[in-house]
Amino acid sequence: MTAERVRRLRIEHTTRVSYAQPAASSHNEVRMTPLTLPGQTTLDARVTVNPTTPTWAYWDYWGTQVTGFDLMDPHGDLTITASSLVETSPPGALPPPPTWAEVAERIANTRLLEFASPTGRTTVPAKLVKKARKAAAGLGPHETAVAVSALVADRVSYLPGATSVNTSPAEAWEQGAGVCQDITHLTVALLRGVGLPARYVSGYLHPEREAELHRPVAGQSHAWIEYWAGDWCGYDPTNRTRADESHVVVARGRDYDDVTPHKGIYRGVAGGPPEVSVVFTRVG
Repeated sequence: MTAERVRRLRIEHTTRVSYAQPAASSHNEVRMTPLTLPGQTTLDARVTVNPTTPTWAYWDYWGTQVTGFDLMDPHGDLTITASSLVETSPPGALPPPPTWAEVAERIANTRLLEFASPTGRTTVPAKLVKKARKAAAGLGPHETAVAVSALVADRVSYLPGATSVNTSPAEAWEQGAGVCQDITHLTVALLRGVGLPARYVSGYLHPEREAELHRPVAGQSHAWIEYWAGDWCGYDPTNRTRADESHVVVARGRDYDDVTPHKGIYRGVAGGPPEVSVVFTRVG
């Protein structure tokens, strides 16, 4: 690892919610705080809310830091700003792969079972699992992850706006277009189908690998996978690459429902979709 590839990224993730009429109250959970992991250190992180209200933090079952808050007075708008400073470094060498028998044994006797079983968002037709098994025939775990990711990326083109948050993996496959969420759900589903534990990762990807220092760049949140092959290994099927120093991990779970950046309930009239912006600034 060279010092030149270690990065410091400042990230500002803003979500604005406008209600058709003032909401009487709301109860919210936010998953926007990057984790500290091998290869990733969160140097500073804070979540602020407007209207101003007290917040609290806790760790959920999947190991994600959650910020919670309640607004008990009427409010027509809600703005959530998550600011963080994260240092990232390139991934190390891939771990020696286990045999498929060893993978199956670990699934049967550990929490890996949670990442080897289909969920509502990672259920696909048997014909797609058959395609994945054909693509992975004779391959080891690492090669299987790449081959199945390529199978999905070859079929589903990245096209912003092609799908909604409720689009199923099968629908994305049939229409041949989707966003990173769809590509990730499909890849997770098919990897589980061939017997390799996989989980959904939510976070950020700096859109410019060679970004200038101190120049803000507009981006967005991102999703990719981690598969288990002796250890958890990150891979970005949308971009056909290992997760590296441009990726920032915020949350990991079985599917999107476990890692949703902002969710909650409110009492009032439904409004439009939230406005979300993410700005990256490379500071080191």
